[in-house]
Amino acid sequence: MLKFTGAHEWLKLDGDVAVVGITRHAAGQIGDLVFVELPKIGAALKTGERAVVLESIKATAEIRAPVAGEVIEINEDVVAHPPHIAADPQGEGWLYRLRVDDVAAVNALMDEAAYRHFLGAAA
Repeated sequence: MLKFTGAHEWLKLDGDVAVVGITRHAAGQIGDLVFVELPKIGAALKTGERAVVLESIKATAEIRAPVAGEVIEINEDVVAHPPHIAADPQGEGWLYRLRVDDVAAVNALMDEAAYRHFLGAAA
């Protein structure tokens, strides 16, 4: 199940594990990434807590945890090669995996159709 947030993050849920990343829209807004700071494995993130820092030539962006849970894996490839996030933000450019505390919190996020509508309304 693929879900989206108003902060332009995506989550792909499989059981109680979510892969988290930024959307193509967010990647386009941030620009050329030069540095990525991911959460530590084992970190217990609360909804809305800073999880990721992305630095580009243009700006620094803090990515907040869309739902609460424990970080169980990070994408070391994007730490070593930050431009991989922009190249495939909703695929190989994922950021971290989270064991979700409450699956219902993920279900409450936007589906793809609602996110597309959100993008259109924000334009």
